[in-house]
Amino acid sequence: MKIAIIGAGNLGLSIAKGILNSNGATSMYLTKRNTAEIEDYTKYGNVTITSDNREAIKNSDILIFAIQPSQFEAILENCKDLLTENHVVISTITGFSIAQMEAVIGADKNIIRSMPNTAISVGKSMTCICGNGKGKSRIDLAKAIFNRMGHSLEIPENQMQAATVICASGIAFWMRLIRATTQGAIQLGFDAKEAQELAMHTCNGAAGLLIESGSHPESEIDKVTTPKGCTIQGLNEMEHQGLSSSLIQGIVASYEKISRIKKGQL
Repeated sequence: MKIAIIGAGNLGLSIAKGILNSNGATSMYLTKRNTAEIEDYTKYGNVTITSDNREAIKNSDILIFAIQPSQFEAILENCKDLLTENHVVISTITGFSIAQMEAVIGADKNIIRSMPNTAISVGKSMTCICGNGKGKSRIDLAKAIFNRMGHSLEIPENQMQAATVICASGIAFWMRLIRATTQGAIQLGFDAKEAQELAMHTCNGAAGLLIESGSHPESEIDKVTTPKGCTIQGLNEMEHQGLSSSLIQGIVASYEKISRIKKGQL
């Protein structure tokens, strides 16, 4: 695959690393205004560094845009004459709809909208993907790219705002739960470093159990709760204090906020 990443900032470079470290590109172009900051990527051998977006697009088939929303329309406008029916345009720009992209480059182009989260930097992103009518034939290609950096899921575009809450904001929600578990462990006598290590690896293990087994969370909970035991005592106290309810309310509040922001942009 000949890939160009337009905008080699933090997200763009995380995507580049995921692709390059898994040998997912025959060639790659990375674009950035200040190319000196990313010169070390030439060590991969098949990477070209440039500040010229048009050069990158002319020499690539898959175009991954990881730029600021305010710059996206102008960059698309500047390069639309280079786009062919074979190009796959993949946007990682939050809030920029497929319809907005089609308005600039046309509905006859393969357009994919993606939403990775910050765990992409460690190859653990949950990335949601959708495409326009023509782009749907390239969804599997986009998933193959993002699966190199975690897991991907195709969803309807009208669920992208909800996915932003669950997957992007969700990183912060899970961090807060890990932090709370860490604080609890400190109160029980562990030092701060040990407490965080216990909390984050236990969280990782819980997710891994569900991913590998495909089972329901309650099924795994049943395996560690015994009659009159300490686990059920702790779970019941958490529910009495509103753990599940507060999580759900927080998710809904976050979604309502992003919906108000979106309406304000229209």
